Amino acid sequence: MENIKVIKSICRQFNIDGKLVWVDPIMYGHINSTYEAKFDCGLDHYRKYIIQKINKEVFKKPEEVMENIFNVTRYIINNAIERGENAKTIALHFKLTTDGKQFYIDEDGQYWRCYRFIDKSVTYQSTQNPKILEETGKAFGRFQNELRDFDATILHETIRDFHNTLKRYEQLEQAIKDDIALRKTYVQKEINEYLALKDKALQMHYMVAHNELPLRVTHNDTKCNNVLFDEATDDYLTVIDLDTVMPGLVGFDFGDAVRFAANTAEEDEADMANVRLDLRKFEAFTKGFLSEVKDSLTDKEKETLVLGAITMTIECGTRFLADYLNGDTYFRVDKINQNFNRARCQLKLAQDMIEKEEKMNMIVRKYL
Repeated sequence: MENIKVIKSICRQFNIDGKLVWVDPIMYGHINSTYEAKFDCGLDHYRKYIIQKINKEVFKKPEEVMENIFNVTRYIINNAIERGENAKTIALHFKLTTDGKQFYIDEDGQYWRCYRFIDKSVTYQSTQNPKILEETGKAFGRFQNELRDFDATILHETIRDFHNTLKRYEQLEQAIKDDIALRKTYVQKEINEYLALKDKALQMHYMVAHNELPLRVTHNDTKCNNVLFDEATDDYLTVIDLDTVMPGLVGFDFGDAVRFAANTAEEDEADMANVRLDLRKFEAFTKGFLSEVKDSLTDKEKETLVLGAITMTIECGTRFLADYLNGDTYFRVDKINQNFNRARCQLKLAQDMIEKEEKMNMIVRKYL
């Protein structure tokens, strides 16, 4: 984390009224460095802002990240204002620098941004609460619906091939071939099972290739910890963490949320008997999501929401397994065989989804 004096100097680069009172680091989050800053605006009035340093190791072109974010948030805010709605919490409000730019570049070439803190808001790193799950679904459904007429083709691809399932399988197959860490012999069962799921996982990839599914503005990190909730009511306020906003499939946003929220176990669970899809959690999220976005979806998008959940789970697992075979070079590991357990967990979850696919589709149809 940066020295507080450095953060204070960064704060002065943004067009913020008032006197800086204090700065505190925010420790959750694994990619960007984040700080909360409080300003005294006079007459016993205070306002808070979030200051972030963008991780250039993950996002190679921070200026494109910020251009995407500004385009999307301003579109949502302007539409809300035109409808006569209160736009304070419908999207994040980013501050321009004193010279009118979307970000500030310090003397070390680091990119900084600033946005308004939403008062009386809270986030949840995970939850068992059906209300939170339903509100999470509403938040991402509303985000999708607000951007239904936005031209996704003008957005930059901030992480190339992020949800290119074919590319992920090619990476896994290369890792199997190279066997750099000499681990292939011990995981042949899992390799065979992932390869057996390839055709299933690639169905939506080929639908896109044949123009059967439209590219839309997608969030690409649809977890409950990327939603702000009202601390008193637990109603959703807005979606946050917009770094991965780019063109994608609605089914992948829906599916990744299900993969994360409806699993009965932790992502690196070692005992596969504990891993399964919780249909009650799935229904809570689905109910919220479709209440906001169902009228904006094409028939094919509606038909492939459950397939999106299966696809995202398989895709994520192939990444874990490839990294394990490559010697754990991408995902951080804190325990022995953690990436292998992650891969097994996603495999078991995907297989359970396939067994429950018709029940999941019945739930989707219920809320359509």
